[in-house]
Amino acid sequence: MHRHLLTLSAAAAALVCGPVAAQTVFTVSTWVPPSHSLSIAQKEWCELLEKNTTGKMKCNILPRGVAAPPGTLDAVKNGLADISFTVHGYTPGRFLYTQMAEFPFLGNTSEPISVAFNKVAMAHPEFAAEHQGIKVLAFFTHGPGIVFNTKKPVTRAEDLQGLKWRVGGGMVNEITKTLGMNVTLKPAPDSYELLAGGVMDGTLFPAESTESFKIDKIIKYATFFPGGLYNTSFVFMMNQGRYDKLSADEKKAVDAISGEIAARTFGRNWDKVDRRGIALMQANGVQMTKADAGFVADVKAKTSGLEAKWVKEAQAKGLKDAGKVLADFRAEIAKQEK
Repeated sequence: MHRHLLTLSAAAAALVCGPVAAQTVFTVSTWVPPSHSLSIAQKEWCELLEKNTTGKMKCNILPRGVAAPPGTLDAVKNGLADISFTVHGYTPGRFLYTQMAEFPFLGNTSEPISVAFNKVAMAHPEFAAEHQGIKVLAFFTHGPGIVFNTKKPVTRAEDLQGLKWRVGGGMVNEITKTLGMNVTLKPAPDSYELLAGGVMDGTLFPAESTESFKIDKIIKYATFFPGGLYNTSFVFMMNQGRYDKLSADEKKAVDAISGEIAARTFGRNWDKVDRRGIALMQANGVQMTKADAGFVADVKAKTSGLEAKWVKEAQAKGLKDAGKVLADFRAEIAKQEK
């Protein structure tokens, strides 16, 4: 009798669990707060996936990141999470090709740069090949990089010297070196503590970050550059093994909203907060300086060798016509900005 009941309850359980078992659920991680534009963009992607597959595929967004920002890439590679995003520069020496999206004066908003970056990078398989064990869902960037500090207005290259700066790694590190800046590599979420405690005098960030990392009331001075002083290359990614195990239809559903659609989602969300960040700075009385022609020319002269160096190194590593790839990227940004 008991055995009969057990089989009945097992059958009932199977009925209840049936539809759930048929669902594909991705574990999704973010290393910034849920309110951050990156978390919001990732959540939008997840919602679109669920909507397009009428709930057959969905995301379980974890309450906290599975790893510190620099460990996120390996966390996804090792399957601690199925999906996340990261800054290429957080793992120094690992990515070369993607530094293409980090040069000075690329563009004035994130969406056109991100769409152009994704388009050009996806057209050259070498970019994806740099991401072993990772399925690249999209490449994207943040908005134009700005110089923020707590001490003085920065109106010429000399003003950058003698202060202590936080940077996130990648090409920005090389750019700051050519400008003679004293920099320390630290993840973005550490900025508040570093600036509030006076350990650092300034940070290089897009406008958005003043709000998301709550430094809008600490920062006193901001210097803007046409097209940004630098940018940051990001990857939105999935564990390769997890992607490989998906059915053909599931892969199709993921692919359909990746690439340009995902790059646009991240870019659009970033631009929205960049605009809000600038409004907040104005409200908080941050002194804003626009780099004049002389300052821009000076930065261009000091940093121009970095592009040539990148072209040479990318070519040596296996990216054919690296110079043309970079030129195509800049042309694509201009086209997207129209």
